[in-house]
This record gives sequence, C-alpha cells and structure tokens, in this order.
Amino acid sequence: MSHLSCAIHSNRSSLSRSGFTEGWSSGKVSDKDWPENFRRASSHSRRRHKTALSHTMFRCGISYPRCRWILPLLLLFAIIFDIIAIAAQSGWVEDEGAKTHYASMWKQCRGRSEQWDCKSLMEFPWAQAVAALMIIGLIILVIAFIISFVALCCSLNIALLPLIGGFLILAVIVQIIALIIYPVKFNELIYEGYYDYTWAYGFGWGATILMLGCGILFCCLPRYEEDISGMAKPKYIYTSA
Repeated sequence: MSHLSCAIHSNRSSLSRSGFTEGWSSGKVSDKDWPENFRRASSHSRRRHKTALSHTMFRCGISYPRCRWILPLLLLFAIIFDIIAIAAQSGWVEDEGAKTHYASMWKQCRGRSEQWDCKSLMEFPWAQAVAALMIIGLIILVIAFIISFVALCCSLNIALLPLIGGFLILAVIVQIIALIIYPVKFNELIYEGYYDYTWAYGFGWGATILMLGCGILFCCLPRYEEDISGMAKPKYIYTSA
C-alpha cells in the first residue's frame, strides 16, 4: 500500500504543477475529483501537442524549377530511343527466335544460320512512308529539344513552352501513324509461323510515349510560371491557426 500511495501522490503532484489540480497539496481536492482532473490534464497534454505541431510546417508538391532541367533531359532520351529504332539493322520484327525471318525498318532477311537473303523494304510504298514519317518525327523532336533547352536552361522563356508542346504532339501523331502502318503492312509479307515485334520497334514506341508525356507537360507549364521561376510563395500542408 505504501508504494501505491507514493505513486498516487507523485501523479497528483505533477497534475498540480500543470495548473489543473490546484489544491492537491493543500488537501482541498478530494479523491473523488481525481478522474475529472486526470481528464483535464490529458486534454491539456493534447492541446500542447497540437500547438507544437502548429509550429512544424511541411512543404509538399512538385519542385517546378527542377522541371527546367528534367524535361529537356527526357527529350534527349526520346531522341536516343528514336535514333536506335531508326538505325537498327534488326529488331523490329522477327519470327520465333529469329531463326528464318527478321526485319528492321529498312530491310528484311530470310534464311538460316549464316546464309541470309536480305532485301530492302524500300521497294514498298508503305515502307517508304514509314521511314519518312519516323525521320520527320525525329527532326521535329530535335527541333523541340533545341527550343526547350534555350527556353528552360539558357533562360526562362514561358512563351515558347506551348510551341514546344505543339511540336511534340505533332511528332507523336506522325510517329504513331508510322508505328501502326508498319505492323499492319508487314503482316502481308509473313508466310506462316509466330512473329514478335521486338526491341527496336519497342524503342520507337518508347520515344513516342516520352514525347507525348513531355508535350502535355509543356502545354501545362505556362500556368505555373511563378513556380518555375521560383517566385511563388511556398505552400504548406499544415499551418498554425
């Protein structure tokens, strides 16, 4: 009992110091008031915790100034992907294991082992159209990259951002047409068996998807001019009342 009495006396003393249970030391407050005073002390503790949180503010959101470097970098990756797709000598389509038939954007090869008979696809009008569209898309992409580098990295020119977005959307449309025409028409050259559209063809789609995403961002960024320039006031998740 002596240990329990000491513990109760300690709790009462701490409550008295908090200002909620004045009278414990003088005996003016009886034991029946203990639950009520304990609840008041708990409420006081919660208010103190909330007050402490009100002085801790967390900033959250997109770091728009970093977009000035990230977007041109993404366009550079798109250029690399496009060059790989266009320059590849194989990898657009092949039969199972590329054992007897494979093709790039420019040619197709039939045969087995080391003996391959390769013929240019440029004798077909559709293949010429695919090559022309892919190259046009790459040229537009390079132009958009150069303008984006000037507009975002050398200086901040918000007026050019929608123009870059328009160039990228145009390049996306051009390359999607090319990437759809190729499998549709190439299937007419397949005699039999199971075929896959493989890595180089995938790089073409990868470049197109990157261009689409960047084009949307470039069209939306003018709304956040102050954020991009770093002049916007920081926004916080939690602020003091």
